[in-house]
Amino acid sequence: MNCLIALVLWQAFAAGGLIPTPLKVIESIGKILSSNDFFDNLFTSLTLTLKGMGYSILIALLICYLSLIPIFNPLAKFIIKCRYLTLTGLIFLFTLITSNGHNLKMSLLIFGIVPFFVTSLLSIIDSINEQEYELCKTLRMNNWQALLEVVIIGRLDQVFEVMRQNFAIAWMMITMVEGLNMSEGGLGTMLIKSNKYIDLGAVFAILVIIFAIGVCFDYLLKKLRGWFFPYTTLQLRK
Repeated sequence: MNCLIALVLWQAFAAGGLIPTPLKVIESIGKILSSNDFFDNLFTSLTLTLKGMGYSILIALLICYLSLIPIFNPLAKFIIKCRYLTLTGLIFLFTLITSNGHNLKMSLLIFGIVPFFVTSLLSIIDSINEQEYELCKTLRMNNWQALLEVVIIGRLDQVFEVMRQNFAIAWMMITMVEGLNMSEGGLGTMLIKSNKYIDLGAVFAILVIIFAIGVCFDYLLKKLRGWFFPYTTLQLRK
């Protein structure tokens, strides 16, 4: 009901103005979905995002597991602080380091995601109860076995939840990094071109599409977590 009221107010106040009305946005969505290159651009953006997420989670897991060794702990702490670095000032540096536009986009995407992954994963590791390690010792496990059972296998469901939460960051960044090299296409390229020609109907339509895809992926990842780790959906009886 609230959404309907909001749409009616939007339609009323935007009519005849610069901001496109909901009907104009819906019309633009139809045109975009029926265009020949939309699904190619969508595939490009999804591929880049999923590859970036895959590399980022592997790098973050490696850093977090190594942080249990004291010599690597300062590295993990430094990466956490990198959350406050702005990517805009580092684009030139990454351009010099990478060999082509695709690697530039991938590198920036990974650099932007990894610090948030590491922050969340370290908080999971720090919250582990010492009694779990003591139980492993009682079962005559060595340190490596305890690490495998308690930190790696025992926290896979939480790692999956961290991945779901941080997908939003990657999906939000995709339009920015795709604007650095538009030769490969992508939803970000479509958004920037529409914005360049002040086609606000198309701009709002692409934003709605990006938002809808993000919400769908969030729902899908939430369901996958429930399927892979059914115990996370169990409710304790009062």
